[in-house]
Amino acid sequence: MTQNETVKQHDERLHTETHAADDAGGKLLEVKDLHVSFFTPAGEVKAVGGISYSVNYGEVMGIVGESGSGKSVEAYSVIGLLQSPGKVIGGSITFEGEDVLAFTKDQMTDFRGNKVAMIFQNPMTCLNPVYTVGNQLIEALKAHDKSISKEDAAKRAMEMLELVGINNVEKRMKQYPHEFSGGMRQRVMIAMGLICHPKLLIADEPTTALDVTIQAQILELMKDLQKKTHMGIIFITHNLGVVAEICDKVCVMYAGKMVEQGPVDDIFYNPSHPYTVGLLRSMPRVDAESHERLIPIEGTPVDMLNPPEGCPFAPRCEHAMKICLKKMPPYVEIGKDHRSACWLRVQDQLEREKTGTGEVESHE
Repeated sequence: MTQNETVKQHDERLHTETHAADDAGGKLLEVKDLHVSFFTPAGEVKAVGGISYSVNYGEVMGIVGESGSGKSVEAYSVIGLLQSPGKVIGGSITFEGEDVLAFTKDQMTDFRGNKVAMIFQNPMTCLNPVYTVGNQLIEALKAHDKSISKEDAAKRAMEMLELVGINNVEKRMKQYPHEFSGGMRQRVMIAMGLICHPKLLIADEPTTALDVTIQAQILELMKDLQKKTHMGIIFITHNLGVVAEICDKVCVMYAGKMVEQGPVDDIFYNPSHPYTVGLLRSMPRVDAESHERLIPIEGTPVDMLNPPEGCPFAPRCEHAMKICLKKMPPYVEIGKDHRSACWLRVQDQLEREKTGTGEVESHE
Protein backbone atom coordinates (compact mmCIF):
# COMPACT_ATOMS: atom_id res chain seq x y z
CA MET A 1 0.00 0.00 0.00
CA THR A 2 1.41 3.40 -0.98
CA GLN A 3 1.53 6.42 1.31
CA ASN A 4 -1.19 8.18 -0.74
CA GLU A 5 -3.49 5.14 -0.51
CA THR A 6 -2.95 5.00 3.24
CA VAL A 7 -3.79 8.67 3.65
CA LYS A 8 -6.89 8.28 1.45
CA GLN A 9 -8.19 5.32 3.47
CA HIS A 10 -7.49 7.11 6.72
CA ASP A 11 -9.29 10.25 5.52
CA GLU A 12 -12.34 8.17 4.54
CA ARG A 13 -12.44 6.65 8.03
CA LEU A 14 -12.10 10.08 9.60
CA HIS A 15 -15.04 11.26 7.51
CA THR A 16 -17.27 8.58 9.03
CA GLU A 17 -15.90 8.98 12.57
CA THR A 18 -15.67 12.75 12.69
CA HIS A 19 -17.57 14.51 15.41
CA ALA A 20 -20.77 16.37 14.69
CA ALA A 21 -20.26 19.65 12.88
CA ASP A 22 -22.52 21.50 15.28
CA ASP A 23 -19.99 20.74 18.04
CA ALA A 24 -17.37 22.87 16.32
CA GLY A 25 -16.73 26.11 18.13
CA GLY A 26 -18.37 25.04 21.42
CA LYS A 27 -16.62 24.32 24.70
CA LEU A 28 -15.01 20.90 24.82
CA LEU A 29 -13.11 21.19 28.11
CA GLU A 30 -13.49 23.73 30.89
CA VAL A 31 -11.23 23.93 33.93
CA LYS A 32 -12.23 26.29 36.76
CA ASP A 33 -10.11 27.30 39.76
CA LEU A 34 -8.17 24.02 39.78
CA HIS A 35 -5.97 23.39 42.82
CA VAL A 36 -3.60 20.40 42.97
CA SER A 37 -1.26 19.65 45.88
CA PHE A 38 1.28 16.96 46.73
CA PHE A 39 1.25 16.01 50.40
CA THR A 40 4.86 15.02 51.12
CA PRO A 41 6.67 14.36 54.43
CA ALA A 42 8.28 17.79 54.04
CA GLY A 43 4.90 19.50 53.70
CA GLU A 44 2.26 20.45 51.14
CA VAL A 45 3.56 21.28 47.67
CA LYS A 46 0.97 23.46 45.93
CA ALA A 47 1.76 22.38 42.39
CA VAL A 48 -1.28 24.04 40.78
CA GLY A 49 -2.82 27.04 42.45
CA GLY A 50 -6.22 27.98 41.06
CA ILE A 51 -5.93 27.92 37.27
CA SER A 52 -8.85 28.34 34.87
CA TYR A 53 -9.08 27.87 31.10
CA SER A 54 -11.24 26.34 28.40
CA VAL A 55 -10.59 24.49 25.15
CA ASN A 56 -13.10 24.59 22.31
CA TYR A 57 -13.74 22.00 19.61
CA GLY A 58 -11.17 22.41 16.86
CA GLU A 59 -8.93 24.64 18.98
CA VAL A 60 -5.26 24.22 19.88
CA MET A 61 -4.21 25.69 23.22
CA GLY A 62 -0.55 25.92 24.15
CA ILE A 63 0.68 25.79 27.74
CA VAL A 64 4.18 27.18 28.20
CA GLY A 65 6.41 27.72 31.20
CA GLU A 66 9.65 26.48 32.68
CA SER A 67 10.12 23.07 34.33
CA GLY A 68 8.22 22.77 37.59
CA SER A 69 5.56 25.32 36.69
CA GLY A 70 2.76 22.74 36.89
CA LYS A 71 2.09 22.18 33.19
CA SER A 72 2.15 18.38 33.27
CA VAL A 73 0.46 18.14 36.67
CA GLU A 74 -2.64 19.94 35.48
CA ALA A 75 -2.71 17.72 32.37
CA TYR A 76 -2.52 14.56 34.49
CA SER A 77 -5.38 15.94 36.60
CA VAL A 78 -7.58 16.31 33.51
CA ILE A 79 -6.98 12.74 32.35
CA GLY A 80 -7.16 11.23 35.83
CA LEU A 81 -3.55 10.04 35.99
CA LEU A 82 -2.45 12.05 39.01
CA GLN A 83 -0.46 9.73 41.25
CA SER A 84 -0.27 9.71 45.05
CA PRO A 85 0.65 11.82 47.00
CA GLY A 86 -0.87 14.22 44.46
CA LYS A 87 -4.50 15.20 44.91
CA VAL A 88 -7.01 17.60 43.37
CA ILE A 89 -8.13 19.66 46.36
CA GLY A 90 -10.34 22.23 44.67
CA GLY A 91 -11.96 23.42 41.48
CA SER A 92 -13.76 21.62 38.67
CA ILE A 93 -12.97 19.88 35.37
CA THR A 94 -15.85 19.65 32.91
CA PHE A 95 -15.70 17.72 29.63
CA GLU A 96 -18.68 18.13 27.28
CA GLY A 97 -20.78 19.14 30.27
CA GLU A 98 -19.75 16.14 32.41
CA ASP A 99 -17.91 16.43 35.71
CA VAL A 100 -14.64 14.55 35.17
CA LEU A 101 -13.72 14.56 38.86
CA ALA A 102 -16.92 12.64 39.63
CA PHE A 103 -16.25 9.82 37.14
CA THR A 104 -16.23 6.25 38.40
CA LYS A 105 -13.30 3.97 37.57
CA ASP A 106 -15.17 2.47 34.59
CA GLN A 107 -16.24 5.90 33.34
CA MET A 108 -12.66 7.15 33.58
CA THR A 109 -11.41 4.11 31.65
CA ASP A 110 -13.91 4.86 28.88
CA PHE A 111 -13.02 8.56 29.04
CA ARG A 112 -9.34 7.88 28.38
CA GLY A 113 -8.64 6.88 24.80
CA ASN A 114 -12.16 7.25 23.40
CA LYS A 115 -12.64 10.88 24.39
CA VAL A 116 -9.26 12.11 25.54
CA ALA A 117 -5.76 10.79 24.87
CA MET A 118 -2.31 11.85 25.97
CA ILE A 119 1.06 11.79 24.26
CA PHE A 120 3.61 11.51 27.05
CA GLN A 121 6.90 13.34 27.22
CA ASN A 122 9.29 10.41 27.56
CA PRO A 123 8.81 7.61 24.99
CA MET A 124 11.72 5.68 26.47
CA THR A 125 9.66 4.72 29.54
CA CYS A 126 6.12 4.74 28.11
CA LEU A 127 6.49 1.74 25.80
CA ASN A 128 6.62 -1.75 27.32
CA PRO A 129 10.00 -3.31 26.41
CA VAL A 130 8.70 -6.92 26.41
CA TYR A 131 5.90 -6.42 23.86
CA THR A 132 6.24 -5.60 20.18
CA VAL A 133 5.24 -2.15 18.98
CA GLY A 134 2.44 -3.65 16.90
CA ASN A 135 1.05 -5.55 19.88
CA GLN A 136 0.95 -2.39 21.98
CA LEU A 137 -0.81 -0.37 19.26
CA ILE A 138 -3.37 -3.14 18.68
CA GLU A 139 -4.07 -3.55 22.40
CA ALA A 140 -4.49 0.22 22.82
CA LEU A 141 -7.12 0.22 20.06
CA LYS A 142 -8.93 -2.96 21.18
CA ALA A 143 -9.10 -1.67 24.77
CA HIS A 144 -11.34 1.17 23.62
CA ASP A 145 -13.08 -0.47 20.65
CA LYS A 146 -14.33 -3.89 21.74
CA SER A 147 -16.02 -4.62 18.41
CA ILE A 148 -12.95 -4.29 16.18
CA SER A 149 -11.24 -7.49 15.05
CA LYS A 150 -7.54 -8.08 15.60
CA GLU A 151 -6.95 -7.99 11.83
CA ASP A 152 -8.69 -4.62 11.41
CA ALA A 153 -6.88 -3.29 14.47
CA ALA A 154 -3.53 -4.36 12.99
CA LYS A 155 -4.42 -2.72 9.68
CA ARG A 156 -5.30 0.57 11.37
CA ALA A 157 -2.14 0.40 13.50
CA MET A 158 -0.02 0.09 10.34
CA GLU A 159 -1.89 3.01 8.77
CA MET A 160 -1.14 5.18 11.80
CA LEU A 161 2.55 4.22 11.77
CA GLU A 162 2.80 5.23 8.12
CA LEU A 163 0.99 8.50 8.80
CA VAL A 164 3.52 9.47 11.48
CA GLY A 165 6.42 8.81 9.12
CA ILE A 166 7.52 5.24 9.88
CA ASN A 167 8.40 3.12 6.82
CA ASN A 168 8.31 -0.65 6.29
CA VAL A 169 5.48 -0.91 8.81
CA GLU A 170 4.88 -4.66 8.51
CA LYS A 171 8.41 -5.28 9.75
CA ARG A 172 8.21 -2.51 12.35
CA MET A 173 5.00 -3.94 13.83
CA LYS A 174 6.97 -7.07 14.81
CA GLN A 175 9.87 -5.19 16.39
CA TYR A 176 10.39 -4.23 20.03
CA PRO A 177 10.83 -0.66 21.36
CA HIS A 178 14.60 -1.09 21.85
CA GLU A 179 14.92 -1.60 18.08
CA PHE A 180 13.57 1.92 17.47
CA SER A 181 15.47 5.17 17.82
CA GLY A 182 14.27 7.75 20.34
CA GLY A 183 12.58 9.82 17.64
CA MET A 184 10.83 6.78 16.18
CA ARG A 185 9.59 5.75 19.62
CA GLN A 186 8.14 9.24 20.02
CA ARG A 187 6.33 8.81 16.70
CA VAL A 188 4.93 5.48 17.92
CA MET A 189 3.59 7.27 21.01
CA ILE A 190 1.95 9.90 18.79
CA ALA A 191 0.36 7.14 16.68
CA MET A 192 -0.90 5.46 19.86
CA GLY A 193 -2.44 8.72 21.08
CA LEU A 194 -4.22 9.37 17.77
CA ILE A 195 -5.31 5.83 16.91
CA CYS A 196 -8.75 6.11 18.59
CA HIS A 197 -9.39 9.60 17.17
CA PRO A 198 -10.02 11.28 20.55
CA LYS A 199 -11.98 14.50 20.89
CA LEU A 200 -9.22 16.00 23.05
CA LEU A 201 -5.52 15.29 22.66
CA ILE A 202 -3.10 16.31 25.41
CA ALA A 203 0.40 16.48 23.96
CA ASP A 204 3.14 16.78 26.60
CA GLU A 205 6.31 17.86 24.76
CA PRO A 206 5.48 15.51 21.83
CA THR A 207 8.29 16.66 19.53
CA THR A 208 11.14 16.76 22.06
CA ALA A 209 13.13 13.82 20.63
CA LEU A 210 12.52 14.63 16.97
CA ASP A 211 14.77 16.45 14.53
CA VAL A 212 13.52 19.66 12.96
CA THR A 213 12.32 18.06 9.70
CA ILE A 214 10.32 15.29 11.39
CA GLN A 215 9.03 17.79 13.97
CA ALA A 216 7.54 19.89 11.18
CA GLN A 217 5.93 16.78 9.63
CA ILE A 218 4.40 15.72 12.96
CA LEU A 219 3.01 19.22 13.58
CA GLU A 220 1.46 19.23 10.10
CA LEU A 221 -0.06 15.79 10.77
CA MET A 222 -1.56 16.90 14.08
CA LYS A 223 -2.99 20.06 12.53
CA ASP A 224 -4.48 18.06 9.65
CA LEU A 225 -6.15 15.49 11.93
CA GLN A 226 -7.35 18.23 14.25
CA LYS A 227 -9.09 20.06 11.39
CA LYS A 228 -10.75 16.87 10.07
CA THR A 229 -12.10 15.71 13.44
CA HIS A 230 -12.66 19.07 15.23
CA MET A 231 -10.29 17.62 17.84
CA GLY A 232 -9.18 19.97 20.58
CA ILE A 233 -5.50 19.89 21.52
CA ILE A 234 -3.66 20.97 24.66
CA PHE A 235 -0.05 21.40 23.58
CA ILE A 236 2.44 21.50 26.47
CA THR A 237 5.88 22.68 25.44
CA HIS A 238 8.97 24.75 26.20
CA ASN A 239 9.37 25.56 22.52
CA LEU A 240 7.79 28.92 21.79
CA GLY A 241 8.47 28.38 18.09
CA VAL A 242 6.16 25.35 18.12
CA VAL A 243 3.52 27.42 19.94
CA ALA A 244 3.63 30.04 17.20
CA GLU A 245 3.31 27.34 14.56
CA ILE A 246 0.38 25.29 15.84
CA CYS A 247 -1.53 27.07 18.64
CA ASP A 248 -4.60 29.32 18.50
CA LYS A 249 -4.21 30.60 22.07
CA VAL A 250 -1.60 30.36 24.81
CA CYS A 251 -1.57 30.02 28.59
CA VAL A 252 1.66 31.02 30.32
CA MET A 253 2.25 29.20 33.62
CA TYR A 254 4.62 30.10 36.42
CA ALA A 255 4.82 28.43 39.85
CA GLY A 256 1.45 26.70 39.46
CA LYS A 257 -0.46 29.77 38.29
CA MET A 258 -1.63 31.07 34.92
CA VAL A 259 0.08 34.46 34.76
CA GLU A 260 -1.13 35.30 31.26
CA GLN A 261 -3.65 33.95 28.76
CA GLY A 262 -4.53 35.13 25.30
CA PRO A 263 -4.56 34.57 21.52
CA VAL A 264 -1.18 33.50 20.19
CA ASP A 265 -0.59 36.75 18.28
CA ASP A 266 -1.29 38.85 21.38
CA ILE A 267 1.10 36.78 23.49
CA PHE A 268 3.92 37.13 20.96
CA TYR A 269 3.40 40.72 19.83
CA ASN A 270 1.81 42.33 22.89
CA PRO A 271 2.99 40.40 25.97
CA SER A 272 1.72 42.00 29.16
CA HIS A 273 3.27 39.97 32.00
CA PRO A 274 6.98 40.41 32.84
CA TYR A 275 7.46 36.64 32.85
CA THR A 276 6.08 36.30 29.32
CA VAL A 277 8.34 39.16 28.22
CA GLY A 278 11.27 37.37 29.84
CA LEU A 279 10.50 34.12 28.01
CA LEU A 280 10.37 35.93 24.67
CA ARG A 281 13.60 37.82 25.34
CA SER A 282 15.42 34.58 26.10
CA MET A 283 14.30 32.96 22.83
CA PRO A 284 16.40 33.27 19.63
CA ARG A 285 14.56 35.10 16.85
CA VAL A 286 15.19 34.83 13.11
CA ASP A 287 14.28 38.51 12.62
CA ALA A 288 16.66 39.73 15.35
CA GLU A 289 19.82 41.73 14.73
CA SER A 290 22.82 39.52 14.06
CA HIS A 291 24.63 40.55 17.25
CA GLU A 292 21.59 40.76 19.53
CA ARG A 293 22.24 39.04 22.87
CA LEU A 294 19.65 36.85 24.55
CA ILE A 295 18.55 38.09 27.97
CA PRO A 296 18.05 35.33 30.56
CA ILE A 297 15.51 35.57 33.38
CA GLU A 298 17.52 36.29 36.52
CA GLY A 299 17.03 34.39 39.78
CA THR A 300 15.77 30.90 40.56
CA PRO A 301 12.31 29.28 40.48
CA VAL A 302 10.03 29.51 43.50
CA ASP A 303 10.25 26.96 46.35
CA MET A 304 6.77 25.43 46.06
CA LEU A 305 6.92 24.25 49.69
CA ASN A 306 7.16 27.89 50.77
CA PRO A 307 5.66 30.00 47.98
CA PRO A 308 5.61 33.80 48.36
CA GLU A 309 2.45 35.47 49.63
CA GLY A 310 2.10 37.71 46.61
CA CYS A 311 2.95 37.26 42.94
CA PRO A 312 5.17 34.17 42.57
CA PHE A 313 7.30 35.93 39.96
CA ALA A 314 7.95 38.99 42.15
CA PRO A 315 11.35 37.80 43.52
CA ARG A 316 12.67 37.57 39.93
CA CYS A 317 10.82 40.56 38.44
CA GLU A 318 12.76 43.73 37.65
CA HIS A 319 9.52 45.74 37.97
CA ALA A 320 8.45 44.32 41.36
CA MET A 321 6.76 46.70 43.82
CA LYS A 322 5.98 46.27 47.52
CA ILE A 323 2.43 45.13 46.83
CA CYS A 324 3.75 42.42 44.48
CA LEU A 325 5.43 40.72 47.45
CA LYS A 326 2.33 40.85 49.65
CA LYS A 327 -0.70 40.17 47.46
CA MET A 328 -1.48 38.13 44.35
CA PRO A 329 -2.68 40.48 41.59
CA PRO A 330 -6.12 40.03 40.02
CA TYR A 331 -6.53 39.27 36.32
CA VAL A 332 -6.74 42.35 34.14
CA GLU A 333 -8.38 42.25 30.71
CA ILE A 334 -5.79 43.49 28.21
CA GLY A 335 -7.83 42.85 25.09
CA LYS A 336 -10.32 40.39 23.64
CA ASP A 337 -9.72 37.04 25.41
CA HIS A 338 -6.36 38.37 26.63
CA ARG A 339 -5.77 38.74 30.36
CA SER A 340 -2.82 39.02 32.69
CA ALA A 341 -2.22 38.78 36.46
CA CYS A 342 0.19 41.64 37.14
CA TRP A 343 0.04 44.73 39.37
CA LEU A 344 1.63 46.76 36.56
CA ARG A 345 -1.41 46.06 34.42
CA VAL A 346 -3.69 47.02 37.32
CA GLN A 347 -1.91 50.38 37.38
CA ASP A 348 -2.33 50.71 33.62
CA GLN A 349 -6.04 49.97 33.93
CA LEU A 350 -6.49 52.63 36.62
CA GLU A 351 -4.65 55.17 34.45
CA ARG A 352 -6.80 54.33 31.43
CA GLU A 353 -9.96 54.78 33.51
CA LYS A 354 -8.72 58.20 34.58
CA THR A 355 -7.85 59.31 31.05
CA GLY A 356 -10.82 57.59 29.43
CA THR A 357 -8.71 55.61 26.93
CA GLY A 358 -9.01 51.90 26.42
CA GLU A 359 -5.80 51.16 24.51
CA VAL A 360 -3.05 48.97 25.87
CA GLU A 361 0.50 49.45 24.68
CA SER A 362 2.99 46.64 24.18
CA HIS A 363 5.22 46.04 27.20
CA GLU A 364 7.88 44.00 25.45
